[in-house]
Amino acid sequence: MRCLFPVLALLALPAFAAADDVTITVGKDVIEFKAGTTVVAKYATAETVAKPYLYPLLAPNGVLLTRPWPMEAAPPMGTVDHPHQKSVWFCHGDVIPEGIELKVKSANKADKGVDFWSEAKDKDGPRHGKIKCVKVGKPTQHAKNHASVETHNEWITPDGVKILEEVRVIHLIDGKEGRTFTFDIVLKATVCPITFGDTKEGSFGIRVRDELRMEKNTKYLGGDGVMTNAAGKAVEKEIWGLPSEWVDYSGKLDGKDVGVTVFDHPSNPKASWHARGYGLVAANPFGRNHSGFPSQKGKEDLLKITKGGEMKLKYGVYAHTGDTKTGKVAEAYEAFKK
Repeated sequence: MRCLFPVLALLALPAFAAADDVTITVGKDVIEFKAGTTVVAKYATAETVAKPYLYPLLAPNGVLLTRPWPMEAAPPMGTVDHPHQKSVWFCHGDVIPEGIELKVKSANKADKGVDFWSEAKDKDGPRHGKIKCVKVGKPTQHAKNHASVETHNEWITPDGVKILEEVRVIHLIDGKEGRTFTFDIVLKATVCPITFGDTKEGSFGIRVRDELRMEKNTKYLGGDGVMTNAAGKAVEKEIWGLPSEWVDYSGKLDGKDVGVTVFDHPSNPKASWHARGYGLVAANPFGRNHSGFPSQKGKEDLLKITKGGEMKLKYGVYAHTGDTKTGKVAEAYEAFKK
């Protein structure tokens, strides 16, 4: 199936990159991404999931980077909070379908639309929306170290009404220090006009392994990881709610230096970062004054898609060895944004 985005820019890799051959295999409920003979990531597309997610996610040295729970049992002293933060995902916490009456209200009383971020339930069932993968195309091989696959999603209310369609193309580009997963996203308002509500709960996120978190807590693993943005800031209050080209989490896992970065493409509406010391990193272009983001104080201009219109977004996840500098995060971002 033809990809919706030009791939020439994605073929450009930093000079340091020497990569394994990359392949993608589509299964019934999962898409496997391989570098050489190793499965380096799996993308869950099953009917049973609230939204598609990428897990596991491995660094080039084989180290798992994202939190295994709730997909797997938590390790001793592992966290079991925020069950909706499944490794790597994309969604938003308040999607308003203009002109459609919502029979099931969000658990968050401040929301005006459908919550696709959390997975809140009550005695009558889910109070969150579902992003359902309805179609997966045939993988495309662009180069030995670069392949992609196109997926189609429907965003559905808790009572089963489709309000939004999405085409999501996932690219894997493998390199020596790191591998980049690029998510090319097209949101299509085929049913009704869409407004993205003002909430901090969004949008393109990852949850790192507990051992990599920077927040110290004697009850839980971790506390020695470092969260850094493109400006070199490494304190949560200097990262949370502020713009940056990228945010990286680095540290030692399984005795090895590794890290994982989220990239915000310059063509996107500029994101503020919902990034926390407990291991969450999320680029959110939709939050405004109510979100509490310092960068959005006093702003009320919500992003919208007119009926029949579309919105294009592009994010990246860079799984690397070394720290932010030796893993060449800045160089990888330069290749990503071309």
